[in-house]
This record gives sequence, C-alpha cells and structure tokens, in this order.
Amino acid sequence: MELAAAHPALKAFMCGSLSGTCSTLLFQPLDLVKTRLQTLQNNAQPGSPKVGMFGVFVNVIRTENFFSLWKGVSPSFVRCIPGVGIYFSTFYSLKQHFFLERAPNAGEAVLLGAGARAVAGVCMLPFTVIKTRFESGYYSYVSVAGALRSMYETEGIRALFSGLPATLLRDAPFSGIYVMFYSQAKRALPQEVTSSASAPLVNFSCGVVAGVMASLVTQPADVVKTHIQISPSHWSTADAIRYIYMEHGMGGFFRGAVPRSLRRTLMAAMAWTVYEQLMAKMGLKS
Repeated sequence: MELAAAHPALKAFMCGSLSGTCSTLLFQPLDLVKTRLQTLQNNAQPGSPKVGMFGVFVNVIRTENFFSLWKGVSPSFVRCIPGVGIYFSTFYSLKQHFFLERAPNAGEAVLLGAGARAVAGVCMLPFTVIKTRFESGYYSYVSVAGALRSMYETEGIRALFSGLPATLLRDAPFSGIYVMFYSQAKRALPQEVTSSASAPLVNFSCGVVAGVMASLVTQPADVVKTHIQISPSHWSTADAIRYIYMEHGMGGFFRGAVPRSLRRTLMAAMAWTVYEQLMAKMGLKS
C-alpha cells in the first residue's frame, strides 16, 4: 500500500512513531536517573550531602559504565515507538471526529489530550512496568521477552499491569495539561509566525513551556507509579503513597522532578515538532 493512499489515522500513527524514536534514544539517560533518584533508600547519615541528578549520573558511570545510562532503552523503544504512534493516531482521530470545523477550547483540549494518552497508556502498560524495572537496577533482566516471561511466571499477569491507576493519574493529566498549554500558546501567536520558516522553533518553544507546567503538576503520581512497579509485592496506590510519605516526607513526592521535567519537556516538545512537520509534509492538518 502506498503511503499517499494510507488512511489519515495510519499516517498519524507513522508520524508519531517516527517522532518517538528520536526522542526516546536521546533522552533515555534522564529517565534512568529519574527512576534511580525516586527509588533511593532513605538511609543517608544526618548531615551527609544530598544525592542529586549529577551525583546519580556520575555514580552510574563509575559503578557500571557509560552505556548503563541507556539501561531500559529496549523496553523504552518497544513502549514508545508504538505508544507515541497510538497516542498521535488516537489524538488525530478524536480531533477529526469532534473538532473538524473548529479548534478545541482550553477545556476540550485537556479532554482530548487526556483521552488519547489514556488509550496509549493502557495499551503499553506492561512495557512501562518492564522499563521501570530495567532502570531501577534492582532486577537483572536480560531482554524484554525474558522480563515478560519472568514476571508472568513468578508474579502473574497482574504484575504486568501494576500501577495502572497511578500511571493514568500521571499520563492523562500530563497530556491534557500539555495539549491545553501547547494549543493555547500557539493560538496566541500571530498567523505569520506559526506559518513562517521558523515554525518548528516556535512549535518547540511552545512545547517546552507546556511540558514544564505539565511535568510539575504530575510529578507526585510519577513517583507513586515507580514505587508500585518496582515492588514485587503488589502494592496498592495507597500503600505506595504511605511508604513514600513515611520514608521521605512530602519532598519524596518530588524526587526526580528535575530529570523528569527535562526529559518529558524536551521529549514531548521534540515529538510534537517532528509530528507536526511530518503531518504538514503529508498534507494533513495536525
């Protein structure tokens, strides 16, 4: 089947998958550092210096090796390439169905982004769990297939969908808030700016602003999700919240905020910029 004759939703899937490939490979180290920061044990001596993002980077390189920063990149690819494709094709289909004649307002943009992300999040959750375990350093999985088999045999299928509520509480609001800020920021700009040669830079800048806002709002849910997914004992969301608060206090819910904000912001901004440019080249309105 020729690309030109493909269904528009399939084109959106392909554009989304391509945009997800570049950003996943580039920003994987930030995701690993975020996971390590969130799962650090609270056993430091009083007065000892706090471990930050740079300290984790150096420690991973020193105790493992430089390429260990890309641990979890295999499940990240398996998750992000189809996952971003599913997200963008769902987003495109919903937008074409409900907002063909007009642009969505701020509230509708939140629902549009959240709905598309919820579909993608549920579809790819098993790979999200495996990615988190790869990055944590607590498990010695060799491959994605081996991890799937090991989890299924030792913990049951339930483990592959652990942290679903926390994942949806993280991903759906993130995407909803992101789409709202992104679309509103672009709408506020003059038409000659958004259609000029600098459009990719403008899209990227709007994406960065939207990503920072969305990342900070959803950071606590991300920490809860990480703790649930690395635990082999089937924690509930309430168990994880209680543990984080007892061990680390309120600050524990914002562990890893800097690397996550950097990664999610840059990754989302790049994905949307590449997606919109590819869609424009195919003659489709994103």
